[in-house]
This record gives sequence, structure tokens and C-alpha cells, in this order.
Amino acid sequence: MARMPTRLQAHPWHGIPLGPDAPAIVNAFIEIVPTDTVKYEIDKASGHLKLDRPQQFSNVCPAPYGFVPQTWCTANVAALAARRTSAPVTAGDNDPLDICVLTEHPITHGAILLRARPIGGLCLLDKGEADDKIIAVLVDDAAYGSFRDLSDAPTALVDRLRHYFLTYKDLPGASTPRCEIAGVYGAADAHTVIRAAMADYAAGFPAGD
Repeated sequence: MARMPTRLQAHPWHGIPLGPDAPAIVNAFIEIVPTDTVKYEIDKASGHLKLDRPQQFSNVCPAPYGFVPQTWCTANVAALAARRTSAPVTAGDNDPLDICVLTEHPITHGAILLRARPIGGLCLLDKGEADDKIIAVLVDDAAYGSFRDLSDAPTALVDRLRHYFLTYKDLPGASTPRCEIAGVYGAADAHTVIRAAMADYAAGFPAGD
């Protein structure tokens, strides 16, 4: 009896390309969705989703949230963040670049891949480490797909994203916020951050290694 060929799923961080139109349109691997009451994140070694921690408060992620494959936040991303703020930036957060994707459609679970158009981002610092959050829209989404820049998005929606990322890592009873937002930027700067994260990835994971 012939053996079935072995098929291995690509690692979400290393095995999936950004897409031919990056940084204007990128692939995004979604880890968590607004209905999740626990935070999932990619296990870097295996490529599987792992449970990182329960959400400490009732706030939930306002939109599907994950990362851009084949990006990394180290020296180049940290240098960009340092130019945006007077606060000391010690390093990048050593993770793939985070992305939050706006869509009118209910996406009910993570571990999916989608195409997103970056329209801006938040320059977030987590204990001094650059932890940028790219804000994007689902390509061809009926409600958000026409957005080309963060200025196209309602202010209340951007404020909701700001509030979530300012508080999502705070522990109950903490007197000092862990995160700060050093700046909010539009599509052009989001493309610059993505290119910096692409350069960090290329430096850290040279092709062929």
C-alpha cells in the first residue's frame, strides 16, 4: 500500500510571506478576536497558538489582532520609535510586528490568514520597548475597505483602540501603567514601520539559514 505524502503546515511567522504588495497590502495572521476572553499568541518554536494569559478585566480586543509574517521588532523598529518620543526606548519587543484589522464581518476564531491594508498605527512603548500596533482594514471590506489612512477612521474607533492597548497588559491593582502611546501615525508612517520590521527580520533570519 502506497504511503500518503507527508504535508507540513507552514510556520505562521517564518513560512508565510508578507505578500507581493507589501507594505501597501500585507498578509496578517490573526491570533485573537473580539470574542476571546483569554489572550492567545503564537508559540515561536512550534508555530501553534498558545494561551498566553486570561484577560484581567472586561475589556476585549476591539478588532481581530495578530501579526505580520516575516517581520521582527528589534533595532530598526526601536530606532523609529526613539525618533517619535522623548521617552527612552531600550529596544524592540523582540516579537513579530503586531497588526489590528478593522472589518464589519464577525471573525469568530483565530489561527487564520487574511489580507489587510495598513492605514496607520500606534507607537506603543511597553516598559521602554517598542511594540508598534499597525492598524489596518480587511481588503475589500464593505464598511472599512475604502479607508486609506487613519484619518478616514472615526475618532471614537481610534480612541477605543488606544484605550485597549494602553490597558491590556495592566494587572489588577497596578498603580503605574505598563504601556504608553508615544505617537499615532497614518499610512505612510505605517509603511515605514513595516519596512523597518522587514529589515529587522532579514537581519535576524537571513535567507537560507
